[in-house]
Amino acid sequence: MVFPMREFCDILIIGGGIIGIAIAREVKKRFPERSVLLIEKESEPARHSSGRNSGVLHAGFYYTADSLKARFTREGNAALRRFCEEEGLSINPCGKVVVATNEAEDRTLETLMERGRANGVELHWMRREELAERHPEAMTWRRALWSPTTATVDPEELTRRMAEKAREEGVEIVTECPWLGRAAPGVARTGCGEIRHGHLINAAGLYADRIARAYGFSRHYTILPFKGIYLKDESNRSGLSTNIYPVPNLANPFLGVHYTLAVDGAAKIGPTAIPAFWRENYRGLEHFSWRELSEVLGWEARLFFSNAFGFRALALEEMKKYRRSHLLGLAQKLTPGLETSYYDHWSRPGIRAQLLDTRTLELVQDFVVEGDDESTHILNAVSPAFTASIPFARWVVDRHLSMVDRR
Repeated sequence: MVFPMREFCDILIIGGGIIGIAIAREVKKRFPERSVLLIEKESEPARHSSGRNSGVLHAGFYYTADSLKARFTREGNAALRRFCEEEGLSINPCGKVVVATNEAEDRTLETLMERGRANGVELHWMRREELAERHPEAMTWRRALWSPTTATVDPEELTRRMAEKAREEGVEIVTECPWLGRAAPGVARTGCGEIRHGHLINAAGLYADRIARAYGFSRHYTILPFKGIYLKDESNRSGLSTNIYPVPNLANPFLGVHYTLAVDGAAKIGPTAIPAFWRENYRGLEHFSWRELSEVLGWEARLFFSNAFGFRALALEEMKKYRRSHLLGLAQKLTPGLETSYYDHWSRPGIRAQLLDTRTLELVQDFVVEGDDESTHILNAVSPAFTASIPFARWVVDRHLSMVDRR
């Protein structure tokens, strides 16, 4: 689709993942008279992180009360549950237990409970005996945390239905239309031609930092891609009855190897968090880019040799997870009595667009948004951004699009 220069849209959104779509719907709801155009480089929405994640609707108890993640995850969980119910979408309200393997991890469970209470999340203690009764496949040290509001959905189905709703509400969505550059202030160069716009919102996920730099943002950040893969038991022959998670290392944004009970009845072990070599490094040399290889390897080499945030140990440990036996061994610490031989094939890989602060060489834990009157850039929208998408979109519009009223 070609847009001649005389055509204009009030709001141009880049990226057809759940964040871009949720923001588009919120803008249209708030400013119904404004034209909203969303462009997506792929042939349909949800081809990357939004369609390749675990499908877990998180409850919101991992995050400190002063974080954006804490503000939006609990509310986002409820909002997406309502959306699934209203739209007749699949949802598995299977809950989640977080189990400990030693005394130190048991103390971290206490920290998670405190965070959950501060964030208004429903959580319950489950004694070891009660856990054995309700979820006999799981094992814990003394007690476990039970999260009844955690659920699983089909992320691709949900995101694409949200895109359909956006279209019904007046958002124009154009696929196979990549952003190619900033032609001039208020003019974007795209695969569909040059598009004049009022305000631009960059929700491009893996490429958000690169687009942001064209507008003078993301000066101190870069995307570092991590590959996530699961081992699957396609029909849950192992008998998994709930999501089972380990106590996380609260110093980094990854939640460790865990069990997920998918909405289609499959059971999964994972994910990995393997440093990728380019941004869409899903399989083999698919989407290979010399430029990206050079950039990503440069940062990974720097992190490896400086061992910033323990990257060296993280990278070496994650690479071991390519071995099925190693990944299963980690999972069996949580479920020593569960038969894991049924987890016999790998899932479709996903890439986590993790933001790195280039000043401190630390992985950024919270959501990051930068912008001005011309543009807004969603730089870090990693997990639980899928869960938090609806209230996060409201916050972006409240904070960054107040200027629309004045146009």
